[in-house]
Amino acid sequence: MTAPLVDLSVHHQPKGFSDHFAFGFTKLLRFCADTFFARRYGHRAVVLETVAAVPGMVGATITHLKCLRHMKDDNGWIRTLMEEAENERMHLMTFIEVAKPTMFERFVIIAVQWVFYIAFFALYLISAKTAHRVVGYFEEEAVISYTHYLAEIDEGRSRNVLAPAIARHYWNLPAEATLRDVVLVVRADEAHHRDVNHGFSDEIAGRPVDAAKVAPYPDHAPELSLKDAA
Repeated sequence: MTAPLVDLSVHHQPKGFSDHFAFGFTKLLRFCADTFFARRYGHRAVVLETVAAVPGMVGATITHLKCLRHMKDDNGWIRTLMEEAENERMHLMTFIEVAKPTMFERFVIIAVQWVFYIAFFALYLISAKTAHRVVGYFEEEAVISYTHYLAEIDEGRSRNVLAPAIARHYWNLPAEATLRDVVLVVRADEAHHRDVNHGFSDEIAGRPVDAAKVAPYPDHAPELSLKDAA
């Protein structure tokens, strides 16, 4: 199968205190992930995708309630954020089949999710712009991590096993699809979330936004895939 086109060079240069806070917070979490998981990318994906599915749900919930209070349209934000949360959950369901998390990792998932949910909910209430910028930077790091995962597979350090059935069904992958194919489509998902959240943050800040980059998540269809940019 051909792989989705992903621009690996995208990076939002921090502008102002809000962006620098979001960038610094992201780098701190990246350091923690690198220290804890090292090169165990499958296990890293299980824990981090659990966390990654939180922001979309939080953003959609708060936006929904805000629109109800103000009796105004959401301009497509709720659907986009809900689809992001669902997409990240499917990443988790996929990598659970690949990595088989240990009991300790399951405990870490529970602890980290509760702490992150409360912290992100509070941040979104205080500054939605900063919250979306945090997610944008999270997704930049996710693209980097999955690029490293691809290198691990290509260089033989991680087994290129057959793609789990749940992944083949969700992304419409062929029966012979492998883990490498899954990582490619997951990386493309993360790149889309990166652009959406940076776009939402810019929109809140009153900056020009590319409407195509903040559109609802596209259908998962192999025929829409392009040659891998890596």
